[in-house]
Amino acid sequence: MAATAGAYEKLKLHITPEKFYVEACDDGANDVLAIDRVSTEVTLTVKKDVPPSAVTRSIYGILGTIRLVAGNYLIVITKKKKVGECFNHAVWKATDFDILSYKKTMLHLTDIQLQDNKAFLAMLSHILNVDGFYFSTTYDLTHTLQRLANTSPEFQEMSLLERADPRFVWNGHLLREFAAQPEIHRFALPVMHGFIAMHSCSINGKYFDWLLISRRSCFRAGVRYYVRGIDSEGHAANFVETEQIVHYNGSKASFVQTRGSIPFFWSQRPNLKYKPKPQISKVVNHMDGFQRHFDSQIISYGKQMIVNLVNQKGSEKPLEQTFAKMVNSLGNGMVSYFLVDSDGKVVTQQDGIFRSNCMDCLDRTNVIQSLLARRSLQAQLQRLGVLHVGQRIEEQAEFEKIYKNAWADNANACAKQYAGTGALKTDYTRTGKRTQWGLIMDGWNSLIRYYKNNFSDGFRQDAIDLFLGNYSVDEVESVSPLHIQKDWKFLALPIIMVVAFSMCIICLLMAGDTWTETLAYVLFWGTASFGTLAIIFYNGKDFVDAPKLVQKEKMD
Repeated sequence: MAATAGAYEKLKLHITPEKFYVEACDDGANDVLAIDRVSTEVTLTVKKDVPPSAVTRSIYGILGTIRLVAGNYLIVITKKKKVGECFNHAVWKATDFDILSYKKTMLHLTDIQLQDNKAFLAMLSHILNVDGFYFSTTYDLTHTLQRLANTSPEFQEMSLLERADPRFVWNGHLLREFAAQPEIHRFALPVMHGFIAMHSCSINGKYFDWLLISRRSCFRAGVRYYVRGIDSEGHAANFVETEQIVHYNGSKASFVQTRGSIPFFWSQRPNLKYKPKPQISKVVNHMDGFQRHFDSQIISYGKQMIVNLVNQKGSEKPLEQTFAKMVNSLGNGMVSYFLVDSDGKVVTQQDGIFRSNCMDCLDRTNVIQSLLARRSLQAQLQRLGVLHVGQRIEEQAEFEKIYKNAWADNANACAKQYAGTGALKTDYTRTGKRTQWGLIMDGWNSLIRYYKNNFSDGFRQDAIDLFLGNYSVDEVESVSPLHIQKDWKFLALPIIMVVAFSMCIICLLMAGDTWTETLAYVLFWGTASFGTLAIIFYNGKDFVDAPKLVQKEKMD
């Protein structure tokens, strides 16, 4: 694979009242990116143009720019951690960021605008604090080995930003101004979101690199209950491409799987119930979106082996039945893996993939994906001569521990990004069996998911939509969507319930003159508190934290 035109690795940020200067400090580099803080114009200049009075600091990449109520902001990477090396290319995790205002003061804003700007900044900070942003300045992390091997020389000469798969560039919206100016592409750093594990391993005294990469799609991205199914373009919610790579003696093998929400139009809005009932849309043509989804999947990956992990009973049954009917119209085939030898010759191609889904595409899905990946890895290591004939991966205790823990970490990363907590059933992935501690942790994570899904996911969804550009801040908007007034029930009913329940407890603790009088008071206040609670649950959708910014398909 030919080297691509990489992004600058060493950068210094110089700040003056008029401009941001981003200096390339790589060997032989003389380029400086000048960003005008008043006109917002971005130009290329040279080092001698940087004023000596500028405040200077080291940064590790430009995430991009975004417009909020106060004007433009520059987002930069301020800390990074090395994950490992992919074919001698360093891969990094971005661990800290800074959001810098173009404006020198906020005096031009009203109190309400200040409040809104602060809320938008909190959303950006929230997204940037979600673990899982990865980048490389010299290697294209957004493509699988097979896609990279099948590209043209012209493609390989493109900048990282030009050639990146837009599905997996999470700062694509933030870099839109940079994308329009090819001369500054070396300052533009595509960043993927998901999970990467890299390990140097040994079996039978033979050393090889084993990598696990999960790429989370930024199309139809969101949180568990507010983004389900597909959109009219065929993009599935919580779509993740997971690639397992082996590198041994110059040979490279890759096995790719995908996961994604059940690909038709359905929703499952939070309503205070532990498990809201899924709703299948009755007003759209499901087959159109379904066909569009799989048409694009077949173009990207080839044949589709669909692994359906949806329950065939209970509330999930209608979804499973609808999905089964649609899948019957699709063909399938055998799934192989991609292998290129040490001379760069392609030995085998992966001509199809396993596409797994359950309700959330998290816990059950990860368990199944780890089992499928193990079977593929077994075949790859035997073919490469790392495993002897008849040897099994499960018997290699040291590698098996690395393998299981990496897949469990992958499960946790994907779950935190979609559902807000670590994954369930990771005890099985790590140990091969269910444990008491695992069951306790599953219970705890389920409680946390319940709270977040009902009382903080609206904010999380808004943060994702702002970051990805699904919502653009309008400075002249007369009424901000952040100030949507809640129904009177939202404030009144919880207060009535708390007062009634408190009175019930007080009556129990401070008994009246007779037990009948005490019982009457307890029954009255108890009935009032439970009656109010029943009304709250009946109107559950009014009491959850709903998104405010984007009103489109996924909010229907």
